[in-house]
Amino acid sequence: MDLLTQGLLGASLAQAGTQRNEIRIATGVGFFAGLLADADILIQSSNDPLLTVEFHRHFTHSIFFVPFGGFIAALILWLFLRRRLSFTRLYLFCFLGYCLSGALDALTSYGTHLFWPVSEARVAFNIISVIDPIFTLILLITVVYAYKKNAVFAARAGLTIAGIYLVFGWVQLQRAEATAAALADSRGHVTEQLLVKPTLANLVLWRSVYETEGKFYVDAIRVGLFSEPRIYPGESIKKFMADQHLDQFPKDSVLAKDISRFTIFSGGFVAIQPEHPDLLIDVRYSNLPTTIAPLWGIEMNLQDPSQHALYRLFRDASKETRQKFLAYLMGQSID
Repeated sequence: MDLLTQGLLGASLAQAGTQRNEIRIATGVGFFAGLLADADILIQSSNDPLLTVEFHRHFTHSIFFVPFGGFIAALILWLFLRRRLSFTRLYLFCFLGYCLSGALDALTSYGTHLFWPVSEARVAFNIISVIDPIFTLILLITVVYAYKKNAVFAARAGLTIAGIYLVFGWVQLQRAEATAAALADSRGHVTEQLLVKPTLANLVLWRSVYETEGKFYVDAIRVGLFSEPRIYPGESIKKFMADQHLDQFPKDSVLAKDISRFTIFSGGFVAIQPEHPDLLIDVRYSNLPTTIAPLWGIEMNLQDPSQHALYRLFRDASKETRQKFLAYLMGQSID
């Protein structure tokens, strides 16, 4: 999730595991440790644009790296806090602050190497958006209250409420998935892959992507709190098949390897954008839940397979896009 939420979760966990007289220093330590897992974003290469994408949410987010991540955080903070805390207490707070960073990210749809090195699979439970203001606000209010009042119970209450909110997200996911499966059945489609994920900053509007007969079908599903699910039919696109598209250049070329890396990152939900035959897109993400217009993709130089693909972002914050998104979110009719 976003850095603020990661830090707040770390602070809350450290607060919940401390004593009243240490809660304020534990807050800062836990907040710092909660951020440290995302230091993998610093793994970059000017020669390899996909390196950052490949290693973000990688080994630093693994549950097996938690003891080492907490230790690294403690070593860094020991330089500043050695006169205020023993190393044992400092490590405890760092461990608590770091321990759920990877798990929290795995609850989103981006994909996290939660069990590396045992498994290279990118885990994504799809029950919460990468940015969720309600979840963040729950942690923010309780962390601040616990800090000001030296109230350990407030931190524990905040974690409990945040956990209940995540359970609610799981329930919403089940409702959205059932609706998506019924929609595919109504079209006479046999789904080979089905992905349902929350859209930005809410648990009401969901993006459904399913594969059948070499095509992806994208739809929006609104799962209201007190209403029946509503479907907004979307677009479709032909799936990118590596064995059919890569025969024009060597499979051991730099470009072929980049396409394979991006395909793994995207969970196989990749397609060539019709208007741009040199652009391979991640179908899971778009600025609107009904479109195939990408949020990101890789630009390929098909004439020179020895060159790396270029990673491209396509953010659309136009007024029209915002209005359509809000219309879907509010359950309004779309012309």
